[in-house]
Amino acid sequence: MLPLRLSAITATSAMGVGLVATRQALQARAGGLTRCDLPGMPEGIWIGRVRDAEAIEPPAPLAAFACRNTRLAELALRQDGFDAAVADAAARHGADRIAVVLGTSTSGIEETEQAWSRRGADGALPPYDFARTHDLHALPRYVRARLGLKGPCVSISTACTSGARAFLDAAMLIAAGLADAAVVGGADTLCRLTLHGFGSLELLAKGPTRPCAEDRDGISIGEAAAFALLERAGPGDQGALGLLGAGASSDGHHMSSPHPEGHGAVAAMRAALDSAGIGPEAIDYVNMHGTGTRTNDAMEDRAIARIFGDAVPCSSTKGWTGHTLGASGALEAAIAAICVEDGLVPGCLGIAAPDPAFTARIAVDNAVAPVARVLSNSFGFGGSNCALVIGRLA
Repeated sequence: MLPLRLSAITATSAMGVGLVATRQALQARAGGLTRCDLPGMPEGIWIGRVRDAEAIEPPAPLAAFACRNTRLAELALRQDGFDAAVADAAARHGADRIAVVLGTSTSGIEETEQAWSRRGADGALPPYDFARTHDLHALPRYVRARLGLKGPCVSISTACTSGARAFLDAAMLIAAGLADAAVVGGADTLCRLTLHGFGSLELLAKGPTRPCAEDRDGISIGEAAAFALLERAGPGDQGALGLLGAGASSDGHHMSSPHPEGHGAVAAMRAALDSAGIGPEAIDYVNMHGTGTRTNDAMEDRAIARIFGDAVPCSSTKGWTGHTLGASGALEAAIAAICVEDGLVPGCLGIAAPDPAFTARIAVDNAVAPVARVLSNSFGFGGSNCALVIGRLA
């Protein structure tokens, strides 16, 4: 694939609003998970809630898009000089040459949940704007309009790989000549369907999630919005942050469980390395999908060990944010960029030692080390797998 420059990045989650706060939380090992106090949710769980987003409103011309997902996306767009960077790119390339490719898994489904709670005696839902809130295409439509862009507009919903898959699909659009740049990433927000759904699967942790711990007991659900601006790399971009490679696979082993040997995960990681033109020895850190469930973490350990052995430090950052579902791949791409910039390997939160059955090298403490390239994994229901390589452009 073409090496692409990460010209701008923004990320907002429970660990912090914007990159400065996100970086500080990583360095200080300060997680953002809190006890759930949202009404109508399962009791006794922890979530990654972004309270700042709840007071945000879209600009008046886009008020019809208002929902929890759009409010969180809007909060993220206002951080890190992101909207200004996109405006500058539009001036250089033309607004019609910048694509918007964004992932989400539940979009603005909370609006439908609220409408359901207000249904009439006949069971009919009250009027509400489904197309600009709940619909899976509402997020990219909103971001495209908000940023004044006119290029291709694509929504990705491949469960928990959505935010990562957006990077891969945008790279393909640019390589095909359909765009010169792309706004990529994802946003997903807390809702009853997600929390009760994972609760019904008995996958919710009783405390803050602790990926890779021997006694890990499940997922903490979070919400996040993270976006990046991808552009073709030029001769003067050597040393800049870039998307160096991406790979995907679909193993179709089970609707909600990964293949126990991680065949699809291995295929996605190898495809990402191949597309970057590098071998496993070129990776300095693996940001695991690492949800905190017994099955997922064990599978990923086996998959990573098949490619890297115990030569590369690995960890999950979901102890800081919770599992942000369709936004997680984009959020963790932003975290990977921070790790490259800071020379940081963030150890898993909340554990003294990894599961002794694991064979990959799991980091449990933060370490300062040269990090030229990060492999970031995302795996989702339905057998969807995606891996990104983030690093310095050669």
